[in-house]
Amino acid sequence: MLLISKFVVGMLIALAAQCLCYSVNRVENALPGPPVILVPGDGGSQVEAKLHKKDTVHYLCQKNTQDYFNIWLNMELLVPIVIDCWIDNIKLVYDNKTRKTYNSDGVDIRIPGFGNTSTVEWLDPSQAVTGAYFKDVGNALVAMGYERNVSIRGAPYDFRKAPNENQQYFVDLKALIEETYTINGNKPVVIIAHSMGAPMTMHFLGGLKQRWKNKYIRALVTLSGAWAGSVKALKVYLVGDDLGSYVLRESVMKDEQITSPSLAWLMPSSVFWKPSEVLVQTPDKNYTVNDFEEFFRDIYYEVGWEMRKDVQKLDSKFTAPGVEIHCLHGFGVNTIERLVYKPGKFPDGYPNFIFGDGDGTVNKRSLEACMHWESQQKQRIYHQTFPNVDHMEILRNENVLEYITTLMKKLTDG
Repeated sequence: MLLISKFVVGMLIALAAQCLCYSVNRVENALPGPPVILVPGDGGSQVEAKLHKKDTVHYLCQKNTQDYFNIWLNMELLVPIVIDCWIDNIKLVYDNKTRKTYNSDGVDIRIPGFGNTSTVEWLDPSQAVTGAYFKDVGNALVAMGYERNVSIRGAPYDFRKAPNENQQYFVDLKALIEETYTINGNKPVVIIAHSMGAPMTMHFLGGLKQRWKNKYIRALVTLSGAWAGSVKALKVYLVGDDLGSYVLRESVMKDEQITSPSLAWLMPSSVFWKPSEVLVQTPDKNYTVNDFEEFFRDIYYEVGWEMRKDVQKLDSKFTAPGVEIHCLHGFGVNTIERLVYKPGKFPDGYPNFIFGDGDGTVNKRSLEACMHWESQQKQRIYHQTFPNVDHMEILRNENVLEYITTLMKKLTDG
């Protein structure tokens, strides 16, 4: 409540200052471009936790904290032994009756900084280089004359959960867009979304009336949009992911990663993968998009199938967002297309990978899925690719940043 109160007071002060110093027309003329909302992807928001636990998994783990502390991204918590405490604190627990996930007993989780940019520009509050996220995008816009927390806003969310458990976020995002529109001289906003933020925004826009979108949304810019999921999600279920860090072990990270419904949501979409295409190959059985129930049963993680069933209906709702789209992504980077197991290695051994095209994380067909709507909406869809730019590099690539800043100027002049 304290953070919310400070945010509201700050916005009232900013709004009052604008009313005293400028006319509406002067505010509009002063803007370097349409106001911007930054929507992060999986892992792209800071996360804070507060503990009041009865038991811990290790004597080194804290049971109680007086206040909230940064749990993501906090590299100090990702070291051997201590990482077991981190996993126990950040993992989710699935309830088969409510069809929802919950934090572990004695753990309160919150997503700080809604409306501000700091918690999406930097995942580490100390602003260590390893925690940079939307930082370069923010800097590029500020260099144009944008103002953080006024004409650039951040919309972080609990990325562990899929859209079916993020309904309040969509309500808050709608209010943030309307507020940003108002305090910037009634200018419609540009949403810049990365990775999972792209399909999150797609589902958000899909639930709104066209009249509202016409008034409040100028364009949607997506960077490495994971529109139709990724084969890499299956790799995470099988062996985990080390997040590109040499100090993290995939198998250890897996224990936390597979508890997130968002991972089940990001499995390859049956809209873009055919039932004849093998995703996981073993000597005894091959798994396609039609075999996910058997896949989860055979890897002894039936709860994964329950989560997949909850989000599967979202898979088929691939409806046009109804706004102008600028779909930017890389290509030419080896991206997992199939996991291949040798005899006796499935599911506990380590697979070989067959690679295809993509950005190193998301397969090309998923990145290009935005073009699926060309004939389904009146608004233009612009598709721009960048050779050899990977999933995270796109957030700092000079050509991508130039595209964004040029677009902002063009949308203003237009």
